Amino acid sequence: MKRPLAYITAAWYGDCEEEAARYCRSVYEAGFSPICPTLFQPLFLNDAIPEEHKSGIDIARDLLKRSHVLVVCGHTVTEAMKNDIAVAQRLGITATTLEGILTVKGQGRR
Repeated sequence: MKRPLAYITAAWYGDCEEEAARYCRSVYEAGFSPICPTLFQPLFLNDAIPEEHKSGIDIARDLLKRSHVLVVCGHTVTEAMKNDIAVAQRLGITATTLEGILTVKGQGRR
């Protein structure tokens, strides 16, 4: 069964790998293939180098454009998240919350 691509956005602060991995796991268990640049880009891009920082933004934006859904995680909305939501809206990509996906899939809390 082919899983739809779900781009994960959240307010990423400091060491956020564990949190990002938890979000990805939840999205995976809900039947999607999670895409989370925050988890893998630091493995090969140096954000302190301006050109690589820009490449990271471009790569993430391209991955969002290929996704079927944007999953907004957490309770804080940053400017980067607002940009992700705006891009998704402009491209007609469904944006929802993690809680929304879990509720629809019958896994959420009420």
